[in-house]
Amino acid sequence: MARYQLTLAYDGTDFFGSQRQASKRTVQGEFEKALCKLKWTGRSVNLAGRTDTGVHATGQVASFDLDWSHSDEELLRALNAALPADLAVHKARVVHAKFHPRFDATSRCYRYRLFCQPVRDPIRERFHWRVWPKVESEALVQTAQLFLGTHDFSAFGSPTTPRGSTMRTVMKAKWTQAGQDEWHFEVQADAFLYRMVRRLVFVQVAVAQGKASADTIVHPLAEQELVENGNEQLPAGLAPAHGLMLVEVTYPNFIESIGQ
Repeated sequence: MARYQLTLAYDGTDFFGSQRQASKRTVQGEFEKALCKLKWTGRSVNLAGRTDTGVHATGQVASFDLDWSHSDEELLRALNAALPADLAVHKARVVHAKFHPRFDATSRCYRYRLFCQPVRDPIRERFHWRVWPKVESEALVQTAQLFLGTHDFSAFGSPTTPRGSTMRTVMKAKWTQAGQDEWHFEVQADAFLYRMVRRLVFVQVAVAQGKASADTIVHPLAEQELVENGNEQLPAGLAPAHGLMLVEVTYPNFIESIGQ
C-alpha cells in the first residue's frame, strides 16, 4: 500500500463542484468511481482545495492510498481510461505516507479570464466572463496591487471553517492582457476564503468600468478605524464561476522531494 499524489485537470461546466455529494455529479465522486475500478478500498480521496460548481482546474491535487503493483505511468493511464472526458490525471507519483494535499500546501494559484465584447461569443464564454462596457486597463493593473500582502479579507469572502480566520497573505495579484480584448488575472495566496477570487475579480472590474473607486477596496483592507470612516461601500456581486481556474498548488521542497 502506497500513498499517491495526483494532479487533476477538469472542465467544471458539468460538475457540481469538486467535493463529493450524495446525489450530484462531482469531481471527487467521478474520480473515486474510477479508483474503485482499480480495486481501491479507501473511504475518501483528499483534495487540495474545494472548487465551486462550474469552476475549472488544471492543477488540482489529490491523494489516496492504493495497493498498486505497477508503475506510476501505468496508474496514470489506467485512471484516464476509466475517467470521463471532462476529467483527467496529468501527473501521478508516490509520496510520503503522511502527505495531505490540503494541509501541506503552502500556496494556491488561481487564474480568472475575461474578455470585453458587447455581443456574446459562444466559444469563449464557456471559460471566460464576457464583460461590457469594456474595462480600463490601467485601472485593472493598479487595483490588483492593493491586495498584495497580509490583510483581513472578510469583505471579500467567507471563512472555510466555522470561526475560521479571514486573514490571508497574497503573494501575487496581477492582470495581463491576452489579445486585444482579453484579460487574465492571476492571484496566489497562502489560502483563500470561500468565493474570494470571484469577489476580488468582480470588485476590480467594477472599478475598471468606472462604477466604483479604488477607495472601496482600500477601506476594507485597512485598519478598522479607516473602515468605519469610509463613505463608499463595496459593490455587491461575484464574477461568474466559469471564468475561474485553479492552476497550481505548491508544497514545501522537502515534500516535493519525497517519492519513490
